[in-house]
Amino acid sequence: MTSLIQAVIVDDEENSLEALAILLQRYCPDVQVVGTAQTVESAIELIETVKPELVFLDIALPDGQGFQVLEDVEYTGFEVIFTTAYDQYALKAFDFSALDYLLKPISTEKLQQAVDRYTKIRKDANFGDRVSVLREGLSNRNERIILSSMDGFDVYKIADIVRCEANGSYTTFFIKGGQRVVTSKTLNNFERLLYDLTFVRVHSKHLINLEFVKKYVSGRGGYIIFEDGSQVDVSERKKKEFILRMKGHARTT
Repeated sequence: MTSLIQAVIVDDEENSLEALAILLQRYCPDVQVVGTAQTVESAIELIETVKPELVFLDIALPDGQGFQVLEDVEYTGFEVIFTTAYDQYALKAFDFSALDYLLKPISTEKLQQAVDRYTKIRKDANFGDRVSVLREGLSNRNERIILSSMDGFDVYKIADIVRCEANGSYTTFFIKGGQRVVTSKTLNNFERLLYDLTFVRVHSKHLINLEFVKKYVSGRGGYIIFEDGSQVDVSERKKKEFILRMKGHARTT
């Protein structure tokens, strides 16, 4: 018999606390709520006392931010699912950080999915890097990205990503210096995440960083040569967009 997941809810709104507790009781029977808190101070005290496995954490609290709970609490043997009312633009920051979140008002389906993900991965890494990447994203800097791997996750500067290549439902990242990282998300996912930076989709298989383009050889679609000597094809359909983005990114004579 599987033991119940001990969870706490941290939210400054009484209605939100009660609503989430009810949803968990009805639709996530493997989760047992063992406490609730409405401030940073009381959340830290609660977590230290009950030592939960899972924390549902609101970002905005009356005496600070949820981040402060993660920074100040001594016990770290738990995973976090953020609950937030942030708008869709700001939610991009969560994707960069690989931290799970539930958008208020919380739907039953999304809650079940988040709990299912937790039961599959449990806690496998320290929160420090993921939380700092999330904070960067919420301040609109988006300097780093977290890429989940089979044994945890890796943190990279976005400026060091040369290109991304699709491989079925997986994506291979080519990092400056020759490192390669395979992550189990599609290229479409990373195109949405990176497009408004210096990245452009040039082929069904290739998303490239304009910063590393050294040469473009024209042709029906043509191909790109990068600073490290590697090459990728440009599809005929994507050729015009690539050239326009490249000209907008660099000065031309």
